[in-house]
Amino acid sequence: MHIRWPLLIRRVHKWLALFVGIQALIWTATGMYMVAVHIDYIHGDHLVRAARQPFRNVAELTPPTSLLVSNPAAKEVRLSSLFVQPVWRIASPEGLKLFDARSGSPMPRLTKTQIEAAARDIYTGDPSIVSTKLLTAAPLEMQTRKPPYWQVEFEGWNRPTLYLDPITGELISRRHALWRVFDFAWMLHIMDYSERQNVNNPLLRVATWSAVAMALAGAFLLIWSFPKKKKKKRIA
Repeated sequence: MHIRWPLLIRRVHKWLALFVGIQALIWTATGMYMVAVHIDYIHGDHLVRAARQPFRNVAELTPPTSLLVSNPAAKEVRLSSLFVQPVWRIASPEGLKLFDARSGSPMPRLTKTQIEAAARDIYTGDPSIVSTKLLTAAPLEMQTRKPPYWQVEFEGWNRPTLYLDPITGELISRRHALWRVFDFAWMLHIMDYSERQNVNNPLLRVATWSAVAMALAGAFLLIWSFPKKKKKKRIA
């Protein structure tokens, strides 16, 4: 069977161009969005105030060594603050624990009211809260963070949302509508439709090599389309 290579390559080039062309449009549109919106705005820096400076007058505090008696497996002891109160943070295999830095007594678990107060304290916009939830399963926009954590959503067109640590009340992350659009655009851009993180996934490699194959097929068709010079017959 005789294979007509120019015809075969033309058909391959046409279908590759359709597949790569659609993805190229997606790459262009998503890339334009990611460039047009400033990355600091996407990160939500405008939504929160700077963190408070930790308590510094250590002369008034209980020595952290006294807490190690009841926490011998502690890996780290660090001075921090819970709202305006100085606390000792002890990291151990059992998890993170907070102790009143003045009395040395364990801090009770934060309540929903305290979490909302902490969220309002750091949020820069309208303090009206729409919902507050303690999450034990990570939502799509927080897949890289292991729960539990508090989700506090404020009123606003861009659905500003803060995620706070259930033990320390500290800010873990912030999300808003333009971040969510960016995350969706990033998913389309890297073609990772599940985890949205892998920039070397099989689909992206297929699209890349399809573009290479399309370019090579196009180069062959371009060269083949040039008129062939006919050899002159020699006159005897």
